[in-house]
Amino acid sequence: MSGIVIDAVDKSFGRTEVLRQVSLSIEPGEFVAVLGASGCGKTTLLRCLAGFEPVNAGRIDIGGATVSAPGRHLPPEERGIGVVFQNYALWPHMSVAQNVAYGLRIAGVPKPEREARVARVLEMVELGALANRRPADLSGGQRQRVALARCLAMESRVVLLDEPLANLDVHLRGALEEEFAAFHARSGATMFYITHDQAEALALADRVAVMDRGRILQFDRPEALFRQPASETVAGFIGEGRVVPAHDIRPDGTGRAQAIVLGQPALLRCAPDEKPRAQAMISVQPADLALLADPAPAAIPAHVTRATFRGAYLRAEVMAGQAAPVALSLNIAAPASLCRGQRISLALRDGWVIPDPAALSSSSQPARTDR
Repeated sequence: MSGIVIDAVDKSFGRTEVLRQVSLSIEPGEFVAVLGASGCGKTTLLRCLAGFEPVNAGRIDIGGATVSAPGRHLPPEERGIGVVFQNYALWPHMSVAQNVAYGLRIAGVPKPEREARVARVLEMVELGALANRRPADLSGGQRQRVALARCLAMESRVVLLDEPLANLDVHLRGALEEEFAAFHARSGATMFYITHDQAEALALADRVAVMDRGRILQFDRPEALFRQPASETVAGFIGEGRVVPAHDIRPDGTGRAQAIVLGQPALLRCAPDEKPRAQAMISVQPADLALLADPAPAAIPAHVTRATFRGAYLRAEVMAGQAAPVALSLNIAAPASLCRGQRISLALRDGWVIPDPAALSSSSQPARTDR
C-alpha cells in the first residue's frame, strides 16, 4: 500500500490556470473521492497524479518518493499506478485473460508467473469462468471488473478511477458501487476516485475532497461534509443544502448557538470555537425542516411554490419568512397533500453555522477531522 502527498500543486495550460495550490494528504489504503462540477480541475489533478501531465509548481509523492515536481517527472509506467477510465480501455480483439495479462507481458513478467497472476485476480473479481470471452460478450459491469483486474494483476500500489460510472445506467451504477467497495476491501490499494456525482462520492469514499475552480475547498469525511460544510460553496453543493442568513449568533462554547433565523429564534450547531457574530450564513438541509400542523410561537411562515410526489415522501418547495423570504425545501412523509400557494408553518429543527471566512486559515486545505 502507498500513501499520496499532493503538496501545493499548480498546473496551467498556457495562460489558463487549472490547478491552484492543491494539497491533499492521503493515507495508505484509503479510498478518496474528488468531487466537483465539470471544469473544476479534478481530471487534470488525476492526470498529474498518474504522470500524464507535469506540474508547474509543488510536488506529488507516492509511497514517500517524489514522482512529480518542477524538474522531476517520473513517467506513468514507473509510478506503480493503475488507471480505470470511463470507457474501460479494453482491447476488443483480446480475451478477458489476454486483456488482464497485457500489461504484465509488456513489463516482461515470465509466462508462468503471468498466467498465475491472471488466474488469481480473475477469481478475485469473480470472472474466472469468463477468462476466454471477448469484451463484446460481457456486460458493462463485467467489463469494469476486467479493468479492475488489470490493475490488480499489475499489483498497482495506487488505483485511479476517472468517472468510471459516468456512462452507465442507474441500476448498473448501483451494482458497480458495490464492486468498487469490494475491490477496495480485497486489494487494500489506495484509491483515488474522480466524480461529479456526490451520491457516488459520499457512498464510496473514506474522505471526499470538494473541488471548485482549481482549488480544494474542503477535504473531510462524508458525514462531516454534509453536516459541517466549511464554506457557502460546499454547503450549497453537498446534499440538497440551502444557505440561509442568520442574525445575532450567540455560541455557548459547546458546539451550539442561539440565533435568529427568518425572524424566529433557533438553536443551531456550530464549531466549538465559534465567536459571537451579528450575522452569519447557515446551512439547512430538507431534513432540518418540519411542517407544523398548528402554528407555534417560533413558527416560520411560508407558502408552497411547488409540491412533487416522490413515493415515500412529498417534496415541498417553499418561500419561507416574511421580511425577506428565502427558498427552502423539505420532505413530508407520505401520505401528505400540499398545493401551490398554500400557506404553512415550519419549524427549524437543525442547521449549521458556516464558519466565518475571515477567521479561517489561509491554507487551501482545511484541517481534517479524525476518521
